[in-house]
Amino acid sequence: QVQLVESGGGLVQAGGSLRLSCAASGRIFSINAMGWYRQAPGKQRELVAVIDRGSGTNYADSVKGRSAVSRDSAKNTVYLQMNSLKPDDTAVYYCAALGLRTTAWGTRGDYWGRGTQVTVSS
Repeated sequence: QVQLVESGGGLVQAGGSLRLSCAASGRIFSINAMGWYRQAPGKQRELVAVIDRGSGTNYADSVKGRSAVSRDSAKNTVYLQMNSLKPDDTAVYYCAALGLRTTAWGTRGDYWGRGTQVTVSS
């Protein structure tokens, strides 16, 4: 019923930039927060950045100062601008819609995209 589709990943050189986009579609009444997580090979999935309905943001220390998360609530879309990319940023990036309700009376749940690969070459 709910789908999240990411776009914008790819191969980029160290020091470069990229912008990830994610659109949530389907039966959506409200979303508390949207954001991005990533998982590198052999590592656990980790938070990159999230933004809530009040535009409050939370960033991983590793991306602070060189990343910006933004959201278009009317379109249920979230973006991640990443600059000064490093090889350590290489991972699969997952979009998340957190605390999503499909109806006004429904329970909240977390939904995830399938992920988009970001590879930063040195």
